[in-house]
Amino acid sequence: MPESNARVTSKENTTNHVNQLDVAELIVHYLESIGVQYIFGIPGGAIEPIYNAVAKSSRRGGLRPVNSCHETGAAYMADGYYRETGKLGVCIATSGPGATNLITGVACAYDNNIPMLVLTGQPAIPSFGRNALQESSDTGVNVIAMLGHCTHYNSLVSHPDQLPHKLASAILSAFEARGPVHLSIPVDILRQQISSSTTVFDLAGKLNKQHSMFDKEATNALMLLLNQSPQPIFFIGCGAAEAIEEIMLLVKLTDALFVTTPDAKGLINPLHSSYRGVFGFGGHKSATECIAINSGTTVAFGANFNELSSSGWSEHLLNDSLIHVDEIPNNFLSSPMAKLHIRGHIATICHYLTKILISTSDALPKENDNALVEGSFNPYVRFKELEKYYSDATPIKPQRLMKELSERFPPNTRFLADAGNSMLWAPHYLQSQNRRRHYHQDSIHNDTERRSRSANWLRLALKFSPMGWAIGAAIGVSRGSPRYTTVCITGDGAYLMCGQEVTIAIQEKLPVIFVILNDSAYGMVMHGQRLAKAEPIAFELQKIDFTKQAESMGIPGYIIESPEDFNNIDFETLLAREGPAIIDVRIDKEEVPPMLTRLKTLGSIPEDDS
Repeated sequence: MPESNARVTSKENTTNHVNQLDVAELIVHYLESIGVQYIFGIPGGAIEPIYNAVAKSSRRGGLRPVNSCHETGAAYMADGYYRETGKLGVCIATSGPGATNLITGVACAYDNNIPMLVLTGQPAIPSFGRNALQESSDTGVNVIAMLGHCTHYNSLVSHPDQLPHKLASAILSAFEARGPVHLSIPVDILRQQISSSTTVFDLAGKLNKQHSMFDKEATNALMLLLNQSPQPIFFIGCGAAEAIEEIMLLVKLTDALFVTTPDAKGLINPLHSSYRGVFGFGGHKSATECIAINSGTTVAFGANFNELSSSGWSEHLLNDSLIHVDEIPNNFLSSPMAKLHIRGHIATICHYLTKILISTSDALPKENDNALVEGSFNPYVRFKELEKYYSDATPIKPQRLMKELSERFPPNTRFLADAGNSMLWAPHYLQSQNRRRHYHQDSIHNDTERRSRSANWLRLALKFSPMGWAIGAAIGVSRGSPRYTTVCITGDGAYLMCGQEVTIAIQEKLPVIFVILNDSAYGMVMHGQRLAKAEPIAFELQKIDFTKQAESMGIPGYIIESPEDFNNIDFETLLAREGPAIIDVRIDKEEVPPMLTRLKTLGSIPEDDS
C-alpha cells in the first residue's frame, strides 16, 4: 500500500474504544487515522452531520473540505488526489440528485482502478417509503442499486453499530480491490452517538502492511524464459508504477526493449534508448512494429489490455507467447491466451528477478551508466508527421503545441490529458524532455521528490474516458501537491462540460494551468466522421473566447494562435503565482490525430486502411 498511509494522526495503534462520538465524527476519525487530508463534495441537508464533523477536524488541523461545482467533479477530484498522493480519495454527496450526479465519476474510478470512498446521505429512516425529499433508498430512486454496478463494496448503514465494521470493510476493499466503495448513511444515523463498546480498528497499520506475496514458481518460470530470450520485450502498463525502477533495472540486465501503454508513458523517461514508444491509442508505429516482429518473450507488467492500451486487442500482443505479470486478479481475465500468468506484488517480483540476474551476471549495471539518448527526440521512436512538431504555421498545429508544453513547463509538472483529441496528441507528442536524469536514480523528476505508486508525469483515464475528467482530476492532483504546477490539456467540448470547476482552483489557490484546444468542434467526432465518410453532423460548437471567462474570474487568460504567441506569456511570473490560469489555444482543426485504430475497432473503416 502507498507509504503515505503510514501517517496516523490518531493515538490508536491497536484495537481500542472511543467514547462520546457520533457516527459522523467516527467517519472523520477513521479518515484522519489513515492520513486523508481532504474530502471533495458539495454540502447538503442529508450529510450536514458529516460536514459538522469535518469543521471540527479542520479546526484542529485535520480533514478539510474541498467544494466542487458539480458532484461528478468531486469524484474526479478524489480520483486525481489518489493518483497524486496514493491516499484514499474521498467524495461526498447529499441524497437523491447529489448521489446520482456522482455516478459518472465513480464509474470512471472503477474502470481505472482508483481506490475511492464514496459517501452519500439519505433522509431519516422513518421517512423511507413516504416520498421524502430526495429519498434514494430502495423505496425511492435507489442509488445503492445504481452504484452497486461500479463499486467493490456498497451498503446502506441502517444502525449506528454497523458503521465501524462497514466503514473498515469499505476502506480495506478500496485498496485491496483497487476501486471505489460506497456507503449510504441516513441523516438520523449520522447524528446518533456510538455506544461506548464500539470498536475502532487500526486501519493504518493494516493498509501499511507490505503486500509482498507472489507466485514464486511462476516467477522462476519467467526467469528461465528471460534467460532463453536474446532480447525480450517489456510491455509496461500504468499498474506497474510502483515497480518502475525495478523494471528499468530489468531492462538493463536483460537487454530488453520496452513499450508503454498511453497512460504509462508518464512513468518513464521517453528519451530512454531502449524505449520504442507508446502502444495503442495515440501510439507510435515503432511500438507497433516492436510488438509485431518480436519472436521471443513479451512480458506485460501491470496492464489490463483494454481496447485503447492494446491497440484494439492486437493479436500481435495478445497471443500464447505473452507473459502477464499483475497484482489485480481481474486483469488476468483480459489475457486468457497468455503462456503464463504471474500474480503478485509487481515490485517484489521484479526485485526477485533482478537479484537472481545480478548474482549470475558478470556485467553489473553501473551507477554512472546513462541510458538516455541525446537531443529532444528519441530516434528509436517513430513519430507521425514529425515535421509538424516544429511547424511555425498559423493557426498553431496541435503537434507544435505539444512541443511548446514540453519545453516551457518545469520538469516536475504534472500533465493530464482529457478525453478526445487531447488524449491522442499528448501520448504521441508530449515529451517532457527536461527530465534528463539517469533513470535508475530518478526516472521522472529533476528534484528531490520521492517516487511513490502515484508518480506519473502524464495521466489519462483510458477505459471509461469521460469528457471533462482531466479538469476535476487536475484540481485533485494539485490539491495533493500544490507546490508543483499541474497542466490540464483539454478540448473546448470537454471544457464546456466541466469548466466551472476552475472556480474551485481559484478558491483553493491551486497552480493549475488549463490549456484548451479550441477548434469550435468536437474534434474527435469531426475527424471520425470524415475518415469514415459518414454524415458530417452535430460536431460544431459555438466559437468561444475563453479568456473572457478568465477575465470574469480575475485570473490570467491568454490566446495562442501561433507558436510566437507563447513568447507573450511571462512563464516565470505565471508559474510563481498562486491560482490557476487559462490558455486558449486556437489550434489548426484540420490536423488529424492518430486515431485510425479506434475507427477500425468500431468498424467505421476497413481493417486494411492505413
